[in-house]
Amino acid sequence: MPYQSRWKIDVPDAHLASLLLQSPTAPLSTTKKCFIDADRPDSHFFTPHTFRLWSQRFAAGLRNAGLQPGDRVLLFSGNNLFFPVALLGVAIAGGIFTAANPSYVARELAFQLEDSGATFLLCAPGSLDTGIEAAQLVGLPKERLFVFDTALYDGAGAPQQGCPYWGDLVASAEEGRGFAWEDLRTPLLADKTIVLNYSSGTTGRPKGVEITHKNYVANMLQYSFLGTLNPDYESRRARARWLCFLPMYHAMAQNIFIAVALWRGTPVYIMPKFDFVKMLEHVQRFRITDLTLVPPVMVMMAKHPIVKKFDLSSVETVGSGAAPLGREVCTEVEKLWPPGKINVKQGWGMTEATCSLLGWDPTETSTSASVGEPNANCEAKIMDLDGIRELGRNQQGELWVRGQNIMKGYWRNPEATRETKTADGWLKTGDVAYVDDEGKFHVVDRLKELIKVKGNQVAPAELEALLLEHPAVADVAVIGVSVDNDERPRAYVVLSTGQTASAEEITAFLNGKVSSTKRITGGVVFLDAIPKNPSGKILRKVLREQAQAGLKKQGATAKL
Repeated sequence: MPYQSRWKIDVPDAHLASLLLQSPTAPLSTTKKCFIDADRPDSHFFTPHTFRLWSQRFAAGLRNAGLQPGDRVLLFSGNNLFFPVALLGVAIAGGIFTAANPSYVARELAFQLEDSGATFLLCAPGSLDTGIEAAQLVGLPKERLFVFDTALYDGAGAPQQGCPYWGDLVASAEEGRGFAWEDLRTPLLADKTIVLNYSSGTTGRPKGVEITHKNYVANMLQYSFLGTLNPDYESRRARARWLCFLPMYHAMAQNIFIAVALWRGTPVYIMPKFDFVKMLEHVQRFRITDLTLVPPVMVMMAKHPIVKKFDLSSVETVGSGAAPLGREVCTEVEKLWPPGKINVKQGWGMTEATCSLLGWDPTETSTSASVGEPNANCEAKIMDLDGIRELGRNQQGELWVRGQNIMKGYWRNPEATRETKTADGWLKTGDVAYVDDEGKFHVVDRLKELIKVKGNQVAPAELEALLLEHPAVADVAVIGVSVDNDERPRAYVVLSTGQTASAEEITAFLNGKVSSTKRITGGVVFLDAIPKNPSGKILRKVLREQAQAGLKKQGATAKL
């Protein structure tokens, strides 16, 4: 039998904005801050009232510019104060929001533009050249590419390189106050797609994950519910302060730092990008209470000597997600605080589950690398690798999950949807896991061949296809090698007869074609032949074993 959550909660059929902002006209706080620019906290911030108004103004402006219900708007930017406005504003306008990794090169951005069919592109000034090139590749008119930054907050901002400023898409305050979103509170509305978050597939082509209002509302309430299990929840919530340096184009930051934070009334200090020392400075200055981290940052917390120079006494909880993390690192991080104060807990989720699906009861103590148990209204099971037989406890198989937060499907890709999601709603995660005697889940490996670099999914097939364009490369295989709880792409290369190329030349060739997370940072290894089975499939397991042996020889403790 599937492992069902021990908790049940009510998940209404409603527009996400109705839960977060009540209604277009309901009284909201004009004094309590909700989103704050971490670099300018005293002058640049939103209260719930001003945030709603900015979102309504953007929604009204989009509709004035011709946006129709269901149209897609793509945001190509790092974090800033207006990122949440962009997401909620598009949703209020009846559109579908999608965001791209700000480190994308033009080819990658063009794919997402074309696949999503976005009719508006908002682009950060520093990425404008990339945005213009991508728009040209897909035939998006320049008048639909808007410069996006926070200068609008001060009444500034201007067109650049012939691209209009996004302030042109923001209606007056008077018009914004009169703009109402659809709020029928019906299953039909709840099933409408609100966000397309792109997730790489093993084929090397990213897929748009359709997240509906119901998905978002469910996962927001599921994630929030776990916090209410604390006996002192209300006092914790009253003093809570969160810091967001995780990228908001990613499902994890969107759900936790936009939706959940607004729902709980927790102020969020937004960093434009990750900077470890600045992160520590902000924790100390703003008295941050809860840290949501990813494994590479956890490793820095455990090992970097500068950490002990900062006052982290305000921190009450530390959680890690996005990729597996060894318990040893968690233990080292816990030592930064007095014994017993912090218990690092890991959770599990994926883009296809909106964000999270497995988590911890905060009143329990984690002493392993477990990712907890199913969230409220969710269920999970371990299936054999043929997908036929359900396995028992302490047996490793593929993790399948089901719940109201599971995606509607892959955007305009019914075949991929059928391969991943069963007719009765089970999501085949591609992760190898088991359930221990206490009913806690452990994720141990991935069936999928994806490499996870700093929480970003990298498809080996995409890199292999690009490397094969090099004239000296006859064959290639890419795997991930894990060092300090983070994966790095490594290329195994077979050179063409009579051709020569150095590892440096191979990596430089790829660098200009992909974003930084997809670069070959795990090294280049030259082979006489790529190991393959009789049907021609690359035997990545053989390469992983070779890499593991090599790391052991170097004295590394990394786990592949």
